[in-house]
Amino acid sequence: MSAFIKDFLEYNQQANLQFIRSFQVDGFADERGIKLFSHILNAHHIWLSRVRDVSATFGVWDIHIANSFTQLNKQNFTDSIQLLNEEPDLSRIISYNNTKGASFKNSIQDILLHVVNHSSYHRGQIASIIREKGFTAPVSDYIYYKRDTL
Repeated sequence: MSAFIKDFLEYNQQANLQFIRSFQVDGFADERGIKLFSHILNAHHIWLSRVRDVSATFGVWDIHIANSFTQLNKQNFTDSIQLLNEEPDLSRIISYNNTKGASFKNSIQDILLHVVNHSSYHRGQIASIIREKGFTAPVSDYIYYKRDTL
């Protein structure tokens, strides 16, 4: 299962990089887009913190400057791969509290798949904003990623 999840995490990192290019190279600087992309990075970080049972550095809706996106995305990816390499049982259930203090339990593999799915959802929202502003949105569908990697 870890190879499957690793593939999804690699896809997530590459899809994020496409959107980072929209902010840093193409000049897309919409406040809503920056807020949503910051949220993607924050949520990934928060979920990894929950799995590791450590305090998160960022809040759910903290805003980052676009110039920091590449480093934050890289750190999330590195931390995710490290978790995959260190965790022998991705089906292990962890207990955590959400941002409102409610307690939940989920497997590590479900959490990591959620991270990718959550990111895809918000990248779709950002793509809509990019198109509304007259820019060309990145194509970040998983199947396109797989076509390019085969």
